[in-house]
Amino acid sequence: MPRSSVTTMIKSLEAHLGTPLLRRSTRSLSLTEAGARYFASCQAILSDIENAESDVSVQTNTPRGRIRVDMPGVIGRSIIVPRLREFEAQYPDIELVLGLSDRPSDLVYEGIDCAIRTGVLADSTLVARRLGQLNWLTCASPLYLKQYGEPESIAALAAHRTVNYLSNATGRPLDWRFCVNGEDVTMTMRSRFSVNETEAYLLCGLEGLGLIQLSEFAASAYLRSGRLNEVLANARCTPVPISIVYPQARATAAIRTFVDWVVAIVRSDLPQ
Repeated sequence: MPRSSVTTMIKSLEAHLGTPLLRRSTRSLSLTEAGARYFASCQAILSDIENAESDVSVQTNTPRGRIRVDMPGVIGRSIIVPRLREFEAQYPDIELVLGLSDRPSDLVYEGIDCAIRTGVLADSTLVARRLGQLNWLTCASPLYLKQYGEPESIAALAAHRTVNYLSNATGRPLDWRFCVNGEDVTMTMRSRFSVNETEAYLLCGLEGLGLIQLSEFAASAYLRSGRLNEVLANARCTPVPISIVYPQARATAAIRTFVDWVVAIVRSDLPQ
């Protein structure tokens, strides 16, 4: 379309809505906060229409449609992505858009069809399928252990260096979690380094910058190779649940098919 036509249509839409959707300057064009919300909502509506049409289509008996999925990066990289060729062979008419991030997402606001989440679920309005449970390990590199030694108890952590992981929801360091004599213990650790992304956090541990606490998924390959060692194994915290969730309104045949597939492959890799 001609640029002038687009400009006229956007200005008419802004007048209709009573709010600016775009920030304009001589060099750039970006969405306002209202524009970003409106864009995300419209994307979700169009996705719903596409899924509704494919769900009732009489032209095929196989599930079809486009699915937006959100999941922690470590789960996506270690379990989902390596099996995508298998999924494509079974369901060639389903298009997947994968978002791999440690950032918590709002499924309805962001137009996401389903998500894999760890921990206790806070949103009771979502349909949830349990996938299994995840162990969290305290680890250190051989370089760190050679220089500082291995802590024999959680009380000994005060004399050690740690790297903190920043919550993407709050921006604050996550507490370190342990289980001692059957009781859960949380500790706030002081640290010279803090990061908010799993790969960077893992790299800090591999470089010997301090003790790290991360999921067994992220640590397992490095434990097998010897690049990381688990410490305080007798004080592992209680495993956390992993679930796949989706809004009931988005329960199309394609989404139900994808959820069933994820349940099957993840349960084969996780303790229940």
